[in-house]
Amino acid sequence: MSESKPQRAVGVRDVAARAGVSRQTVSRVLNEHPDVAPETHARVVAAMDELGYRMNNAARALGTHRTRTIGVLASDALQYGPSRSMAAIEASARGAGYWITAAFADSGDEASVAAAIEHLRAQSVDGLIVFAPHAHTLEALDALRIGIPVVILHAAERSGFSVDQRAGARVAVAVLADAGHERIAHLAGPADWLEAEARAAGFVEELAARGLQPGVVLGGDWSPRSGHEAAAAVIASGATAVFAANDQMALGLIGGLRAAGVAVPERISIVGFDDVPEAAYAWPPLTTVRQDFEELARRAVAQVIAEGGGGPASAAAAARAAGPTGTADPIPPVLILRDSVVPPPR
Repeated sequence: MSESKPQRAVGVRDVAARAGVSRQTVSRVLNEHPDVAPETHARVVAAMDELGYRMNNAARALGTHRTRTIGVLASDALQYGPSRSMAAIEASARGAGYWITAAFADSGDEASVAAAIEHLRAQSVDGLIVFAPHAHTLEALDALRIGIPVVILHAAERSGFSVDQRAGARVAVAVLADAGHERIAHLAGPADWLEAEARAAGFVEELAARGLQPGVVLGGDWSPRSGHEAAAAVIASGATAVFAANDQMALGLIGGLRAAGVAVPERISIVGFDDVPEAAYAWPPLTTVRQDFEELARRAVAQVIAEGGGGPASAAAAARAAGPTGTADPIPPVLILRDSVVPPPR
């Protein structure tokens, strides 16, 4: 019985021989060096495909100090916004020829955040994208010397890249006010979340801008359960409309109001935030504010690559990171009109 010998891995020397170039030229192609003629670049890439060449990230890191890997520090990943951002970051990084590696931390625990960042740094990531929904996460970052590019998401106005949370809340209140509602309540997210804080601030600002009386603010925890449990307080407040800080609470509130015999939207109109997939199929279909998580991820990934010295390909990525206006302005949210808002009862 003959024993098969293990095949030798294809190396740079093999690619160079197949393409008819030097090993230095192959290395320049691998490291995205600009001084390679397009025809030569295409020939080297074709040789890699034919031979099944696979780049060794550890070897690349020794030569370029880059691993083409982005670390993501995630927290509260079961919530809709962070979970969508995680998926969008992975897709955007993959499209740029990068991978992601993730670590999860309790964002309210500075020691947990510090340990997660050290874990990612030990993997020689080229940069970090950090979900920082709580002020504690930002405080932990301020206390660390990270030494690689860092982009912060989900920290509202305290983030370099963000969807404009205040503007989204103001749009939500505006659609209710434009329908004729004057007694508008707010079902807020958790008090220790920066985005919940910004949405609550936008709620207050839009009421004041329209000369409406301050509305009652009820506390929730992002869950449908907390929305359902808030129904009694909403009814007692006399509000004819509610802006809920996320769709899950809005959907729970609709259920709670109906269980109490209150028709939605005939007696109480409701607007949510996020545009979760279920929002379009609720009864009534939920009017909400959509966030562009894909654009947010694209900008964050491009910025990390650009700051990490990702080669010529990153120059174009950095330009795109600024967005269509050429700036890093907050991304405007979009109102999605459905059937959960009507004029108040007379």
